[in-house]
Amino acid sequence: MAYVATRGGERAIEQSQRLFKEEMGPITPERVAEVRRALPYLIDRVMGEASLYDEDLAALALAQTGGESYEAILLLRAWRTTQPRLAVAEPVTQETLFTHRRISAAFKDIPGGQLLGPTLDYAHRILATEVLEGDTHVPAAVTPADTPAPAQQPSVAAWQAANGLLTAPEADQTLGNAIPDVTREPLLFPAKRAHTLQSLARAETGGVLALGYAAQRGYGQAHPTVNELRLAEAEIVVKHPRGTQFSAGRVKVSQAEVVSKQGRELGLGFSATLGWNEVKVIAAATLDLNAKGAPKGAATEEEFFLYHTEGVESSGFCIHFKLPHYVTFQSSLDAMRDARSTAAAKDKQPEPAE
Repeated sequence: MAYVATRGGERAIEQSQRLFKEEMGPITPERVAEVRRALPYLIDRVMGEASLYDEDLAALALAQTGGESYEAILLLRAWRTTQPRLAVAEPVTQETLFTHRRISAAFKDIPGGQLLGPTLDYAHRILATEVLEGDTHVPAAVTPADTPAPAQQPSVAAWQAANGLLTAPEADQTLGNAIPDVTREPLLFPAKRAHTLQSLARAETGGVLALGYAAQRGYGQAHPTVNELRLAEAEIVVKHPRGTQFSAGRVKVSQAEVVSKQGRELGLGFSATLGWNEVKVIAAATLDLNAKGAPKGAATEEEFFLYHTEGVESSGFCIHFKLPHYVTFQSSLDAMRDARSTAAAKDKQPEPAE
């Protein structure tokens, strides 16, 4: 794609940026704190798609862009590139997650039981219009269970593997800086498994949903069933240069496993991301499940969905069409006019005498 170089309009460009920012109003620490407090799921989505877990920075990016998620994610990714990599965390296993929500649509009685956690799955979708009339919408308080569920839950897939229902994937023994990092290396095909999962983790939610939905509606090779869906917190353990390990805190994570009957066993699709985003991980796990053996150019082919769900690149490519294309468009018009003139001249030529 060739871009047309443009000059001039500097003052107009500056004023257009001022106009955008003027409509945002002052950005204060209080506003950033309010965005973070009031929009936790949007914060999670921005952090996940930016590959950077920092709720304050995500809230700042949203406040700065007026809630334009593509711009906010771009800001956060750009910030990420300026930061040094201080350490690589130890692997996080499912059994160590501090689980808030864990459900399975495949088995009712999974080991550890089902935890509904925070969800609107079973709620009536009724707009609280009384707020606009001056009332305050106060949510009902939660009644604690008599016996709290254990914070850590076993893996459903591991239980299925133990019962011969599926073959558990082999654990990748690559550690530390040897782990392929899609934020530092180009995505090439066939993609490394680490790159596939990392790309799905930071993929644009709407794009993943669209392609995953296509697979679920029958355009893929396998219909998924949610084997296990988790919303949890993962403890990030890093190693000190002196060799000791310590916790650097917890981050919110989502994880989904979907299954489908494939021969005598269940096929397994997997996805995980930073933050709580159920729709994204279910759709992404569906794409992972359907990728193997998908025909070239299909929505479930790995190269297709990894390229087309990369939100920063795809939105950037779409947005670039707003930039001036005067010369290239003018050449298209000239070609079109020449074709019309040639056709008109041909029409005016006298018919040969019989």
